[in-house]
Amino acid sequence: MKKLALAALVMFGAVSTVSAAGNAADGKMKSMACAACHGADGNSMIPTFPKLAGQHAAFIAKQLADFKSGARTDPTMTGMAMPLGEQDIADLSAYFASNTGSVGTADAAKAARGQQLYQGGDKVNGVAACMACHGPAGTGNPAAMFPVLSGQHSAYVVKALKDFRSGARANDPANMMRDIAAKMSDSDIEAVAEYISGLH
Repeated sequence: MKKLALAALVMFGAVSTVSAAGNAADGKMKSMACAACHGADGNSMIPTFPKLAGQHAAFIAKQLADFKSGARTDPTMTGMAMPLGEQDIADLSAYFASNTGSVGTADAAKAARGQQLYQGGDKVNGVAACMACHGPAGTGNPAAMFPVLSGQHSAYVVKALKDFRSGARANDPANMMRDIAAKMSDSDIEAVAEYISGLH
């Protein structure tokens, strides 16, 4: 519980770095460069690129600010984020947040173990239930900046969890996701990712 409280404080501190009010109409105009990977409305058709449609604006803004500052690294996204100003980030975040996210179809056989992990965790290995932070339907928690997971591409979720596990991604407050992913096997990561892809 202390770790969750600390994470919330850290996340609220991060929000203040991007405080401009976003304009979704301006964000739509600025999103042309994003469309090739993330889709015109943020519903990426490429499984390795995340869907942004319907994601919490504050979470998108934090990720863009982290790519810009180097707190999160990716060769493509770092280059895309570097020229963005505070207002650009706010506008883009508002635009993608204003759109409706699409939901995929999960493979029922693979998703059964994923559902168990998502809803109940794995007490033996110390893996917390995903829904404790991301909600039963994967809608996240905008106040705490826990992202929407519902309908996210399974391939992207696998990559994100493996990046947290390896430390390649380290912009999670209080090491929350790194601590969880470190206790997950490849098969568990793939199972929970499959379940998330069909979650709504």
